Amino acid sequence: MNSTPHQPASYMDEHFVAPAAEDELFEELQDSPPKRKFRLSPAGKIGVSIVAFWLLIALFGPFLAPYGENDLPFPDDYSEFQAPRPGAWLGTDFSDRDILSRLMFGASRTIGISIFATLLAYMVGVALGIGAAVSGPRVDMVLSRINDAFLSLPTIMLGLVVVAAVGSSIPILIVTAGLVYATVVYRLARAIGVEIMVMDFVEAARLRGENTFWLVWREIWPNAAMPLISDFGLRLIYVILFISSLSFLGLGVQPPRADWGSMVRENLGAFQSYGGSVIPVVAPAVAIATLTIAINLIVDDISAFSGGKLSGRI
Repeated sequence: MNSTPHQPASYMDEHFVAPAAEDELFEELQDSPPKRKFRLSPAGKIGVSIVAFWLLIALFGPFLAPYGENDLPFPDDYSEFQAPRPGAWLGTDFSDRDILSRLMFGASRTIGISIFATLLAYMVGVALGIGAAVSGPRVDMVLSRINDAFLSLPTIMLGLVVVAAVGSSIPILIVTAGLVYATVVYRLARAIGVEIMVMDFVEAARLRGENTFWLVWREIWPNAAMPLISDFGLRLIYVILFISSLSFLGLGVQPPRADWGSMVRENLGAFQSYGGSVIPVVAPAVAIATLTIAINLIVDDISAFSGGKLSGRI
C-alpha cells in the first residue's frame, strides 16, 4: 500500500516543471567555470616588442653588423669618439671602432651569458628547493642553512671573489652568475613547494599511495610553474645587471671582445673629451636599460594575470 500522502492539485501545479521549461531554466548556466585568457596590456606588448628586438640582435647581430667587432670604419681618419655620420651611424669609440657594430656583437654576449646563467640558476635552485620541500625536515634544514650562508654574502662581492680567484671567461661567468642566483631561486622554490605540500589535494594523493616523483611532477610543478616563470624574468634582469657590473669593473668579458658593461667602462673618457660624442657610453647604457625595463613590463603583466599573488611570493 502506498503510504505517500496525496498532494492537492494546486501543489503539483505549483512545483511541476515541464521539460521544455526546465531546459530554458538551465540554458544560461555554463558547463564549466570560465577560463581567463592571458592578454598583454599595451605596456606588456611594448615590452614584448623590445625584448624580441634585442633577442633578434643577439642572434643575428654579428652577421648583420656593418663592420667587424674591432674593425676601424675610417682607418685614414683616425680619431676617438667621432660623432655619428654615414658609415658610422652611432659614431666611434675610444679606439675609433664602430659603436653600432660593437653594440650588436655585445648584445649576443650580454644576453646570451645572462640567459644561460639564469637557466643554470633555475636548474639548480628549483631542483634543490623542491627537493627540500618534499624530503623531510632534516634534509630541508641542512639545505636551507647552507643556502642561507651563501645568501648572506653580497652577490656582487661573491662574484668578484670567484672571478678574481679563478679568472674571467664566458663559461666561468655563466657558472658564477648561475650559482650566485641559484640561492635566491632555491628560497622561492622551497617556499612554494612547502606551501603546496600541505594542501588537501597533495594529502589526498599521498593517501592514494602516490610516490614522491609523482607528487612533484603531477601536483607541485603544475602549481608552482607560474610563480617560477614570473620570477625567471626578474632573475634574468638581475643577472643582466650582475654580468654588466662585473664587466664594468673589469672582471667580466675581457677586451677586445665587447659586451655592454665593458663598453660603458672603456668609453668613460668620452665625458672628458672636448668635442667628442658621448654616444659610446650612452648607447650600451640605453641598451641595458631598455632590455631590463621591457622584461619587467612583461613580468608585471604575468603577475597581474595571476591575481597579484606572485609579487608577494617573489
